[in-house]
Amino acid sequence: MLPAPLSMEVRRGAIAQLGTLLADSRVATSGQVAVAVGPNQGDRITEVIAPSLGDAKVFRVADGTVDAAIALGADLRKGAFEAVVGIGGGKTIDATKYAASLAGIPMVAVATNLSHDGICSPVASLVHDGGKPSFGVPMPLAIMVDLDFVHDAPQSLVRAGVGDVVSNLSAIEDWQLGRTERGEPVDGVAISMARTAAEAVLGRADSIESDAFLTVLAEALIMSGMSMVIAGSSRPASGGDHEIMHAVDQLFPGTANHGELAGIGAAFCFFLREDSHRLGQVVGCLRQHNLPVAPGDVGLTHEQFTEAVMLAPSTRPGRYTILEHLRLSEHEVRGRVEDYVRAVGR
Repeated sequence: MLPAPLSMEVRRGAIAQLGTLLADSRVATSGQVAVAVGPNQGDRITEVIAPSLGDAKVFRVADGTVDAAIALGADLRKGAFEAVVGIGGGKTIDATKYAASLAGIPMVAVATNLSHDGICSPVASLVHDGGKPSFGVPMPLAIMVDLDFVHDAPQSLVRAGVGDVVSNLSAIEDWQLGRTERGEPVDGVAISMARTAAEAVLGRADSIESDAFLTVLAEALIMSGMSMVIAGSSRPASGGDHEIMHAVDQLFPGTANHGELAGIGAAFCFFLREDSHRLGQVVGCLRQHNLPVAPGDVGLTHEQFTEAVMLAPSTRPGRYTILEHLRLSEHEVRGRVEDYVRAVGR
């Protein structure tokens, strides 16, 4: 039987109806539920949930660090809670997922923006010792996306979700390359889900102003996360594209957000594969949604992006992607970066 969340809702006003979900005895039998909110929207969220969760204990998650997640995990253990609801953006949800795993209780994810597929993934990316490693965690027991909050979120964060889900197409190519070159086993169901999620967004003419588009984007990001659960790893949604993203984060922290860098990484990897069809599709999609395409769009020089591409394979040791396959020298990478920028020039 394939893993699936107990419940999934994408609509306006979802947070206000959270009490209905938590009344389900499969989430908590005694009503001992904690709520974790981030620093930015915490007051507004607390006010919205008050009518249905007036007696819930609300914890503030300071940031998306390992230390914040550990502190929340300790609070959850002391309170003997049956479940925890993480409400907010990617940092808050990832910290809550990790805290729930430390406390040994299920977690309900309630997303207020759509910046990446961490809503449902079995991974928590948290800042630690100057880097941002990924930790394996159980997937959320149930998932809600409140479109009212998504509409109010910074547009750059919502658009970033497009870059993250479209990068699945590059990750799938890398996984299949690993099978061809190294005999790595692949999961056809996971690949199908990850590809379907990306194609659902790739083919749409509308954008984040539309509830219909946001619903498809939310469902695509959730489906992408579920593909990782099925695969037992991040393989269907993370390849050379994410290696480049992690390298940029490590070398030049604060350059851009997760989805923006994943989108650039995916486009560059398709350029390395000399796949002009997919390159055109991905670049067209990124531009349609006002996402960056070239390194200069996020303030990186050719030299800096070259440095990131050279470091990228070390961010995921043992993972085989187009970067490990080509094994380009620094001089060769610099040339490919320059060629890529010319190829995608506006």
